Amino acid sequence: MKKFLVFLAFLTAAVPAWSAPLKIVALVNNEIISSEDFQNRVNAFLMTTQIPLNGQTQKMIMQRVLNAAVDEKIKLQEAEKNGISITEEEVNSQLRQFEKSHNIPFGQLSTVLKQANVSPETFAEQMKSDLAWIRLIRKKFYAEGTPTQKEVEDMLAEAKKDLNTPKYLVSEIFIKKENARNLSDLVYNLRNDPRFELYAMQFSESPSAANGGNLGWVNSGKLAPKLEQKLKSMKPGEISDAIALGDGYYILKLQKTFNPDKDKPELPTEAEIKTLLTNQKMEGLSKRLLQDLRQKAVIEIRS
Repeated sequence: MKKFLVFLAFLTAAVPAWSAPLKIVALVNNEIISSEDFQNRVNAFLMTTQIPLNGQTQKMIMQRVLNAAVDEKIKLQEAEKNGISITEEEVNSQLRQFEKSHNIPFGQLSTVLKQANVSPETFAEQMKSDLAWIRLIRKKFYAEGTPTQKEVEDMLAEAKKDLNTPKYLVSEIFIKKENARNLSDLVYNLRNDPRFELYAMQFSESPSAANGGNLGWVNSGKLAPKLEQKLKSMKPGEISDAIALGDGYYILKLQKTFNPDKDKPELPTEAEIKTLLTNQKMEGLSKRLLQDLRQKAVIEIRS
């Protein structure tokens, strides 16, 4: 209950009310995203992430929410084309799970949403889109085939070879130069907020954003020299300053290091490898399909 009260206090203080006139923000294959829809999604984003809305984050939040709203339309449209429908009972079950995971008293989510200036209908539609997309990806994944025993054995053999190489367990946030604003403030937020992965998922412009910026174990010599040089000077748990490289800036979080001369190696089990391969294949399928659908979609963004 204490966590719930803190959550409500955040909503009251941080989530803005909106009173702008209704207009069309975007069209996705002739389906409308209205300004009211968009504003509800911005408020839902602030409610669920509790990322502060300020000069440093505002532009990134608006772009992130708009991209997500477009993707939501695309996902629901493609699921419908493939005969996938989500029942009201399934959506309600997901909403109850959200209540439970956020320590919201049973049946009180609608009240919490209204206090955060979020339409319960819009929030439910987001849940429906997520459920439909997961079901679609699973359907296509199992049609293509699960990881083979040979794939599992090959990855296990590769892991055994890898035990003698120094490596870093590292996460990243990448922001293109044209979108970079007040990066020192972002670094400050990251160093004072333990949710690096959440920020990466919402703001990073790297493919690793889908994994919360997690690059996994990276062998020494595989990263750009400028990035590896920085990692060598960091301690586990530290977050770097913004590092200019190529067409953008990297912010790194060093989680762990592995030194084969000192650290005891641990091999993953076959079950762990199979799970990893399954997740990698499903994630890759999801990315490819969504990218393909985006390219084929008729999307009109209005200012």
